[in-house]
Amino acid sequence: MTKSGKLTILVSSTVYGIEELLDRVYTLLTGFGYEVWMSHAGTVQTYSSRTAFDNCLEAVEKCDLFLGIITPQYGSGQDKDSPNEPSITHQEIQKAIQMQKPRWLLAHDHVVYTWSLLKSLGFEGKDGRQKLKLKKSPILDDLRVLDVYEEAIVDGVPLAEREGNWVQNFYSTEDGSRFVAAQFFRYQEVAQFIRENFESGSPLPLEGGKS
Repeated sequence: MTKSGKLTILVSSTVYGIEELLDRVYTLLTGFGYEVWMSHAGTVQTYSSRTAFDNCLEAVEKCDLFLGIITPQYGSGQDKDSPNEPSITHQEIQKAIQMQKPRWLLAHDHVVYTWSLLKSLGFEGKDGRQKLKLKKSPILDDLRVLDVYEEAIVDGVPLAEREGNWVQNFYSTEDGSRFVAAQFFRYQEVAQFIRENFESGSPLPLEGGKS
């Protein structure tokens, strides 16, 4: 909780190709009364003594809510000496899942379609996709995008036992912003949901939202 008393929501660091959606999401969420931490908007607290990874992962730890966006671009942040390390966005989503943060996730239609297609062709799971080599394209630039999607939907766990596995498919800015508006516009209901299901420590305010 910030000094403003508002719920804080971190939007994952994905940027390339969805700038318009991010602008729309920022406007919507701030209008609903949330404090929005978004690297695209320059509102994530950064410290010069820390790496970009550390700044982003600390934001995951401190935020009240997490909004992850999975796009066909895997994301930046890999060390040139360790190109196989997860991207910043991947690590943010992993940490949000690990910490059981209240989370909402969007996945671009290209990601969902490619994952379904490869699965139907027998290239199932991370190990199954290791046989493939991918040339970067507008459809997908890195097969690890599909790893992120699988982690988000809790793939591999029996469907009836999965929790927190809702990932909303989107194709356009309108699709994505419609989902965000539907999930977050009832500020007090979201705060009450967090209070009843996730609260630990200081109580979250039920008031706030639009001024």
